[in-house]
This record gives sequence, structure tokens and C-alpha cells, in this order.
Amino acid sequence: MNSTVHTLQALLSDPRRARVARVGSGVLAMALLAALAWVAVAQGGARLDTPMGQALAGSAVAALATALGALPALFVRRISSRWEDIMLGFGAGVMMAASCFSLILPGVAAGSDILGSRPAGAALVAAGLMLGAVFLLLADKAIPHEHVQSGRHGPDWMQLRRVWLMVFAIALHNFPEGMAIGVGFAGGDPSVGIPLAAAIAIQDVPEGLVVAVALRTIAYAPWQATLAAALTGLAEPLGAIVGVALTSGFAPLYPAGLGFSAGAMIWVVSHEIIPETHRKSHEQAATLGLIGGFVVMMMLDTALG
Repeated sequence: MNSTVHTLQALLSDPRRARVARVGSGVLAMALLAALAWVAVAQGGARLDTPMGQALAGSAVAALATALGALPALFVRRISSRWEDIMLGFGAGVMMAASCFSLILPGVAAGSDILGSRPAGAALVAAGLMLGAVFLLLADKAIPHEHVQSGRHGPDWMQLRRVWLMVFAIALHNFPEGMAIGVGFAGGDPSVGIPLAAAIAIQDVPEGLVVAVALRTIAYAPWQATLAAALTGLAEPLGAIVGVALTSGFAPLYPAGLGFSAGAMIWVVSHEIIPETHRKSHEQAATLGLIGGFVVMMMLDTALG
């Protein structure tokens, strides 16, 4: 692994090779996006009566919520660190409750119906949950990104502008959220997908604001900060396509996929959001925000489910 990193560092130290690497990465990304678009269209993404269409609609609402949350950064340069931690804590509480009520419990119920045993259904969801956490662990190590308080993470060989490191950090949060929406609709039961999409959209509003304001504090223009924060929401429709495509064709993958999404979201809450909210001595305020978010999602799931 170290030899690979050193080789990449040597390659990218040459400006021409670095330029070729960036162009190649861009072409690969465009090819991946084209492939995902083809999958979405092939599975009825243009129709709202299909799981893919419903997942794309739900994830688009969540992406729009991120953009709407970022808009006040055009006028607001700074929010207090206390309120920033409260808002992030609120989002963490919504994600935790969504993992429990909209992913794990429906997953266990679906697994029990498919396998004919509640313990077996729970084991299937648990296996997916652990895989989701491992997936985010590997992504955290493989993808370069940066948080305002804790600094840079991931490989140090990829030289990117700081704004893109922060965009990648939030995209790491949003992609599993999009997958969760996709898996939620993949089973054809809107009572699972709709509360989940609504919950993720709610927590994306304060997250978009916090990210945009954080970018403004490191000297980015208001429009740059707002646009970068809004762009992070595009990871959600991409995640939704992957979620539907992976779990709609084979019944046992549906409960396992719900568990996978729950594991990924719980990893984000524990590894990224909670430590971020506890760095500035606002632990109590952040915890109250988390409890508030959990309660809001619990009531929302009851009302919409």
C-alpha cells in the first residue's frame, strides 16, 4: 500500500502526468455518471410509478433541501459555533432515528417474511449493517476529504483544492443517505421510502447551511460557498440509483440493503458528526439537538409510516 502511494506521489509530482491523471479521472467520472444514468432510465427512472422513479424523486427532494439550506450563506457569513453544533446534532438525531425506524425495523420485518424466521431476518440485516459500516470505513481511507475542525483525511497523494476536499467530505455523508432512499423505495413500499426521504431532506437543510458558512469562513466568495455546498447534494440521486439497482432484483438483498444503509448512516453519525459537534465544548447543546432530531424523526415516521 505504501509503495503504491509513493508511486502515485512520484507520478503526480510531474505537472504533465498530473494533468493527464486529472483528465483521466474526469473521463472516468463522466463514464460512471453515464452508466448510472443508463441504469436509471433502464429501470424506469422517468416514471413515478416505478421504484427507480420514486427513489430519484425522493433523492432529488433531499438534494434540493441541501441547496436550499445553503442559500442563506449568500447573506450570512458566520453562525455561532454553538448553533452550528446544535444543527449538526439535530441532523445526527434524524439520521439515527431514520436508521432505526425506517431502515433496521422494516429490514428485519422484510427479512423475516423472506426467510420465514425473525432471528434469520435480523441476522441478514445485521450482516448488511456491518458491511455498510466497513464500506464507509474504506471510503473514508480511500477518498481525500477535509473537515473544518479535524483537517484532512484520506490519501495525501491527490492534490486537490481545499474547497473540493470539503465537498468530498459532505458527499461522503450524502451518498449513503441517497442509497438509503433508493433501498427504501426498492421494495415497492412507499411507507418505507417516503418517511426516510422526508427525514433525510429535513436534516440536509441545516447541513447545507453549516457547510456553506464553513466554506465562507475560509475565504470563499458567497456564491462559491453556496454552489459548492449545493453540489454535495448531487451525491444523493447517484446513491439512490445504486441503492435501487443493487437491491431490486434479488429479494434477500432488500433487507440486507436496508441494513447496509443503516450501517453507513450510523458510521457517519458516530465517526464524523458527533466528534465534530464535541470539539468546541458544546457537548450538551449538541446532545440536546441530537435528541430533538431523534424525536422529530420518530414522530415523522409515525405520521407518514
